[in-house]
Amino acid sequence: MRNKILIVLAGLVGLSLVTLFILGKGYFAESMIGGVPQGKVVAPAVIAERAAAIEKAAKSVGVEAPKQILFGDLHVHTTFSFDAFQMSLPMAGGSGAYPVADACDFARHCSGLDFWSINDHALSLTPRRWEETIDSMRQCQQIGGDTNPDLVSYLGWEWTQVGTEPTNHWGHKNVIFRDLDDARIPTHPITAGTPPGLPPLTEAAPPALVMGLLAIAEADSGGPELARFFTELSSVPACPKGIPVRELPDNCRDTAPTPAELFDRLDDWNLDSLVIPHGTSWGFYTPLGSSWDKQLTNTQHSPRWQRLIEVYSGHGNSEEYRDWEEVLLGANNEKACPPPQSDLYKPSCWRAGEIVAARCVAEGNSAQDCADKAALARRRYIDASFNGGYSTVPSTTIADWQDAGQCKDCFIPAFNYRPKSSAQYIMALNRPENDAGRDRFRFGFLAASDNHSARPGTGYKPISRQEFTEARFGNFLDTQLGSRDTRDPIGESVAIEMDAIDVPFANFETERQASFFLNGGLTAVHASGRDRGAIWDAMQRREVYGTSGPRILLWFDLTNGPEGKTLPMGAETKLSENPAFEVRAVGSFRQKPGCPPDALGSMAGDRLERLCQGECYFPSDERNVITHIDIVRIRPQRFAGENVAPLIEDPWKQLPCPKDSSGCKVTFSDPEFLGSGRDVLYYARAIEEPTPTVGANPLHCQKEDGVTCASVSPCFGRPWDDNCLADAAHRAWSSPIFIDQP
Repeated sequence: MRNKILIVLAGLVGLSLVTLFILGKGYFAESMIGGVPQGKVVAPAVIAERAAAIEKAAKSVGVEAPKQILFGDLHVHTTFSFDAFQMSLPMAGGSGAYPVADACDFARHCSGLDFWSINDHALSLTPRRWEETIDSMRQCQQIGGDTNPDLVSYLGWEWTQVGTEPTNHWGHKNVIFRDLDDARIPTHPITAGTPPGLPPLTEAAPPALVMGLLAIAEADSGGPELARFFTELSSVPACPKGIPVRELPDNCRDTAPTPAELFDRLDDWNLDSLVIPHGTSWGFYTPLGSSWDKQLTNTQHSPRWQRLIEVYSGHGNSEEYRDWEEVLLGANNEKACPPPQSDLYKPSCWRAGEIVAARCVAEGNSAQDCADKAALARRRYIDASFNGGYSTVPSTTIADWQDAGQCKDCFIPAFNYRPKSSAQYIMALNRPENDAGRDRFRFGFLAASDNHSARPGTGYKPISRQEFTEARFGNFLDTQLGSRDTRDPIGESVAIEMDAIDVPFANFETERQASFFLNGGLTAVHASGRDRGAIWDAMQRREVYGTSGPRILLWFDLTNGPEGKTLPMGAETKLSENPAFEVRAVGSFRQKPGCPPDALGSMAGDRLERLCQGECYFPSDERNVITHIDIVRIRPQRFAGENVAPLIEDPWKQLPCPKDSSGCKVTFSDPEFLGSGRDVLYYARAIEEPTPTVGANPLHCQKEDGVTCASVSPCFGRPWDDNCLADAAHRAWSSPIFIDQP
């Protein structure tokens, strides 16, 4: 009898383990799919009406034969991306999956775009998901056809690289492709792999039994789906090295951990593609002291592929350089924490010392002891592995950090700003000793959303902070990818080492970062037509600009080019006379509430409501006023190490505009060009009158003595129906015009 009981118990235990294993592999959950777009084609009359409005505005500021200005978003994620998938789960407060088909319908009918691209993290794109993506993108394009389409859809992915130190950090780059036919599409997305020091994805998934317990505990909150996602993600082996890309096995993950290797792979494919760096100054994942100096080499930069850079997104502005340091790096890479620079900037390492000192004093310790502990806290902050300085001070809150680490005088800056990775710093670099074309970064400027819920172009209205921004990112701490800090808030710091980091998102400032997410920007192109080739050609010649969301119209021209020709933004030339320029800008349309009639009839059921949240791009006849035009002049370095601060003049000129909604036209010249003996680039910023904007004042600092951020009322943590609005002067950034000495 006893033996029978033991056998039965053993059988039950075995059955339980098998059940847990099956649950942990996600076999009871459905795989995500790319989906089939449901929206109808936008009526030709609607497209014609939009084009006519732009042509009318162009002529009002004297543009005689305007190209078409088309608006798009070249940075969009669906829940095929792991972070987007995690945010979509009920356990993170999400509202379910948003596949590729949703992004297509949103671009067509919610935001009313002319073009867009899909850019899910390559790390998450298994062979099945890549095929699903291709199929959905083709179906999206087929709705409007290829001849004068209502919407052009570009295929791509995000090469997502994160380093643990400035020396091994390269950042994120979107890769997009011109065409959708099999012969012009890579069979494998190219990923950067996992960060240095972390295991590859095939080893990164938690054990199946652990995932099985999670699937049971979170049965109604996405646990089974998370298990399935992990299983598929970790089941793809790495592609073998040293094999031509077209001979790789079908079911493998192609990895290129540096830009040089990424460019080599694209060289092998030899397809029409663009590589667009983005989020360059975003300090959430970018290590302290990171700089783009190391990317300007003969191998780590490819002028063939890298022609554009994203200066603004829903993650903030990465345009502006500031002459302060978040950490001091010595000749042998030794680190020191710099002191605050008056009211302009307080390093987070310095604030770590202040928090520890205040706690230490409150515990009754001596002033000297607390000063020593503050110095140690500053040291531990800058020494922390994997950007983990935040975790060196136990149990801090958003309020504890005040506005440390932030650029206080930048326009809606990226979180924990890294100035030596800003667009202006990048454009000021020069290495004359490099090969031709690799001595400078000659990037065109664009903006995008970096949206993670399949919603391209969310910046058309200041609405829906919960759905149209990534603010739910802060909820990661309440999921399996994060954990809340339960340590006592003591007056002493702790060291954070790489091998002690079990849950990366718990190591980062996810909650404070969550206040800094925005609705995102747009890319505009000056194109000869609205088809795939015309838009692509405009991007290739850098005749593009970015906006912080509104559809501002912008023209920037060199009026005395060689042989008397007028050259547009993005142009590159040599001049033997001082250059003269013309800038024209027209403000964006003010928006009506709700959705226009063509959108209301575009999809069945409640799909439009779910995707658009009841609000679409719906322009009135009134435009916002352009208040002024900024001109930025950058004179690139003559040698490595030349101080860039005096070379970046922002603004070099500020040109006022009349208070006239029909637009603004200004002219200027540079009488110093020839006499300076230096190559120069110029670009224009058109600034609109301030309007309410989601997340424009992320912390809402209450200042003490007019300088110190004594208390904060952050966006994250507010009810979701509070969109955390603040006025912002939206803007458009032209691509530079590059003028070299004769």
